[in-house]
Amino acid sequence: MPAAKRGIKSDFEQAVASVRGYLKQETLMPLRGLARFITFGLAGALFFAVGSLFLVLAVIRVLQSETEVFAGAWSFVPYLAGLAASTVMLYLVFAALRKDGKRHGHG
Repeated sequence: MPAAKRGIKSDFEQAVASVRGYLKQETLMPLRGLARFITFGLAGALFFAVGSLFLVLAVIRVLQSETEVFAGAWSFVPYLAGLAASTVMLYLVFAALRKDGKRHGHG
């Protein structure tokens, strides 16, 4: 009888080890890949946001310093141009997101 108990115990331990290995392979590994994907996505979004901000500030700065037309009563126009540039960038971002969603069958 002790040999049968030892066999059942080893079978049970082997089954538990097999389930642990399966769970590790099917849950932890994909979560690590997802974390890496999210990390790079957030870093890319941050870099894109900072670059867009610098681009809008450059548009405003160029229009204020390099042109004589936008002085006095027209000094608000460079800010409108910066607003227009940021609106165009937002439109392009949302258009790309919409196109990517259709490509993957989500919408």
